[in-house]
Amino acid sequence: MVDPASHATGCHAAGHYHHTGGLVLSSRPSRPGRPSRPDSSGRLARRLTQLYGGLVLYGASSALLVRSGLGLEPWNVLHQGLAERTGLSMGVVLTVVGALVLLLWIPLRQRPGLGTVSNVLVIGAAMDATLAVVPDAHGWPLRIAVLVAGIVLNGAATGLYIAARFGPGPRDGLMTGLNRRTGLSVRLVRTAVEITVVVTGFALGGTVGVGTLLYAVSIGPLAQVFLRVFAVPAASDGSTVVAAGQPRRAILRR
Repeated sequence: MVDPASHATGCHAAGHYHHTGGLVLSSRPSRPGRPSRPDSSGRLARRLTQLYGGLVLYGASSALLVRSGLGLEPWNVLHQGLAERTGLSMGVVLTVVGALVLLLWIPLRQRPGLGTVSNVLVIGAAMDATLAVVPDAHGWPLRIAVLVAGIVLNGAATGLYIAARFGPGPRDGLMTGLNRRTGLSVRLVRTAVEITVVVTGFALGGTVGVGTLLYAVSIGPLAQVFLRVFAVPAASDGSTVVAAGQPRRAILRR
């Protein structure tokens, strides 16, 4: 569900961190001997709303890319190809693949969070629900409009759920886990994985097109903007959103 314009999610031993381009959201570890203060009910409610609202919007925006017929995100090229071959819906395939990827976290010693499990369960259902009510776009003006809307909404969805800071999606965690276990750069791992899924998905019948390229070059900057917009105010003992240089472990979430 990660790059020319990168963003990342991950879980650090000292706290949660999330990267998008030059943006870093972090939770400062508590001082020795001083317990972390829990979220206030209002802040927790906002984080949960952003998490699930973002995941639903992510599934809906991916469905718009499908309806444009102009190309999909790398992993959804694979999901669409598998759906064509198995007769299952794209949402079901996305959920099954996400669960299988999550199993790969075990040998990589990755620990899922609420956002990780929710990512697997919610995005596919939201995609199928949207595909059920939104028809294919016809005519170049409408197809382009649907494509652009899907990419922009996808960026907004990414900003929403990553800023909630409940853990990375299964595919992001796979890439950061491979980075840590192999010593290869995250960019190299991501590039290799996504080339593999795109080629495999295309061979199975998935749609690759101008939308795939446009998504790749625009999702990072869009996610960075929306991460700033939707950043959750830090708890009293946590850090604030910080603008920094190019992060060391930047990847794109899906």
